[in-house]
Amino acid sequence: MARAQLAPDTDMKESEHMTTTTNKEDQGYAIERLTDHYLAPNDTVYTLNRHTSASGMSRDISLFVAQGGEIIDITFYAAHALGWRLVERNGRRAIRVSGAGMDMGFHIIYTLSSVLYRGAVEGDAGYALRQEWL
Repeated sequence: MARAQLAPDTDMKESEHMTTTTNKEDQGYAIERLTDHYLAPNDTVYTLNRHTSASGMSRDISLFVAQGGEIIDITFYAAHALGWRLVERNGRRAIRVSGAGMDMGFHIIYTLSSVLYRGAVEGDAGYALRQEWL
């Protein structure tokens, strides 16, 4: 299987942003990058469960988009747009989400879509993006 291309994040220094918090400036920049370069309403975002904790109460999930015949990893920007924890395990990025009893991939994409398109689309902005599991 071909390795997915990472979305360029040279404008944000990763070493400074591998934390549980994201400042408003970085959050705005991540939202701008996602909406200007990687996502549009009705696009499909693919989710991949990288790890589930032994208790089943948290998961590390990566996000991808298909664009121009390539698979692009948008996990870095999505984590910062959401202000959620970004983790790196074995050289792969993922968003750590907690909870059980629901589809956590849908939860991430619904929340991301709400953040990106609130006020920009008719109806519930959470449904502006589609989600599929890999």
